[in-house]
Amino acid sequence: MAMKDLLKAEDIKKALDAFKAADTFDPLKFFDMVGLKAKSSEDVKKAFKALDVDNSGFIEEEELKFVLKGFASDGRDLTDKETKAFLALADKDGDGKIGAEEFEALVHQ
Repeated sequence: MAMKDLLKAEDIKKALDAFKAADTFDPLKFFDMVGLKAKSSEDVKKAFKALDVDNSGFIEEEELKFVLKGFASDGRDLTDKETKAFLALADKDGDGKIGAEEFEALVHQ
């Protein structure tokens, strides 16, 4: 499933534009801006599956770096600092990766 099937293209573009500069990414603001925060848990889990590129059931640090590309192919890569901050914010059990429940909890925070 593509994000454009779940979210409005104009909302995705607006959110990506808001975080174009390096070290400006805020996952909570981003998920709100793209409209994901307002979606049901089921829809958030669909978004999670789209971002879990290797279908491992987790979003690992390497996948997080490219999370914006999961919303649009022209999304920028996150910096190492942004990636680590995103992981620290979402990884509640400390296993170094984000599970579907952790992702859903972060989006709806």
